[in-house]
Amino acid sequence: MQVFHTKSKIIITCNKRLSPYLQQEVLGLGFEISRAFNTGVEISGTVNDCIKLNLNLRCASQVLYSLKAFKAENPARLYKELVEMEWENLIDFSGYFSVTSNVDNEHITTPLFANLKVKDALVDRIKEQKGIRPNTGSELNKAVIHLYWKDDEAEIYLDTSGETLAKHGYRKHPGKAPMLEALAAATVMATGWDGKGSFINPMCGSGTLAIEAALLATHRSPGLFRMNYGFMHVLGYDEQVFFTERRLLKDQVIKQTDMRIIASDISAEAVDIAQKNAKTAGVDQLIEFKVCDFSETPVPEGGGVVMFNPAYGERLGVHTLLEATYKRMGDFMKKEAKGYRGYIFTGNPDLAKKIGLKASRRIEFYNGKLDCRLLEYELYEGSRRAPIEN
Repeated sequence: MQVFHTKSKIIITCNKRLSPYLQQEVLGLGFEISRAFNTGVEISGTVNDCIKLNLNLRCASQVLYSLKAFKAENPARLYKELVEMEWENLIDFSGYFSVTSNVDNEHITTPLFANLKVKDALVDRIKEQKGIRPNTGSELNKAVIHLYWKDDEAEIYLDTSGETLAKHGYRKHPGKAPMLEALAAATVMATGWDGKGSFINPMCGSGTLAIEAALLATHRSPGLFRMNYGFMHVLGYDEQVFFTERRLLKDQVIKQTDMRIIASDISAEAVDIAQKNAKTAGVDQLIEFKVCDFSETPVPEGGGVVMFNPAYGERLGVHTLLEATYKRMGDFMKKEAKGYRGYIFTGNPDLAKKIGLKASRRIEFYNGKLDCRLLEYELYEGSRRAPIEN
């Protein structure tokens, strides 16, 4: 299996509703998309291409390289197809591998059983060829094999990522209810933030939005924060390809910029966590942190983006405190952020009505399983005001 130089189908997965932003990234890297769907995209390429994708993508979860597609109506057929593959040329017999799966087959009541059949086939094949059983387990820090199986259509992939790409590796201190890095990056991309003007992030929490804004504006890719991927544990891996790609990441970083990024939170503990995360990401000198009520957050002249990610509360019941907070956010944007584009990310449409401004766009996202919206507000200069929302 010469996977590092042989083209095959590559599926790049992402969380629901991040696909448009993932597509933007993949096209920006020079790849042609053959198919796009709600949770990812399909392209063609080699595992060496997967190295580039893993190091650069902000919105992705996994980069999966197809090894074989086949018919499998039951577990016995699945095993037969897999045990005939030359796994000894892909996985080090003295090494370690794990299996993940996405299964919808009438014979499978738990994906753990499907994973076990895959493991059995690989171990039996390698033992037959090499006389030694490789180690297996649930940790995703070595070689990872992924099974997609729906009805009688099965496909086996090399998961070149291993641990998910959706976590960018700089957030050692998560704080309370943090936004996943991939989601934060996509929401910042949705604002059109390009590093010009100012990015204002009141109620910053653990700082993820401000950090992702700084990373985007200075072309710092997630691959700068990570040194272990699934592709590194596949036979035939050439570390020089990885280090060449990583050198390109370092060379593309913009070190001088006129932008201002300001992040504030009323909690000194939250700001301390945000500063530590920013330092790990290498952007602590690019972000001005303030401990204050969001209404006191400085807003420089010149325009830009002001972005909130407030608490959503429960969907049911009256939340007087949160209602007042949402109204104050609307007042802050209307009075203090004229000439900016305002954004509020929320999973509570009832609270969103308390903002008191008419949203020019409502961009759909999920935060976990919660249906959310990124609400956009044009905050006009002078006397022109956005109409009140009914």
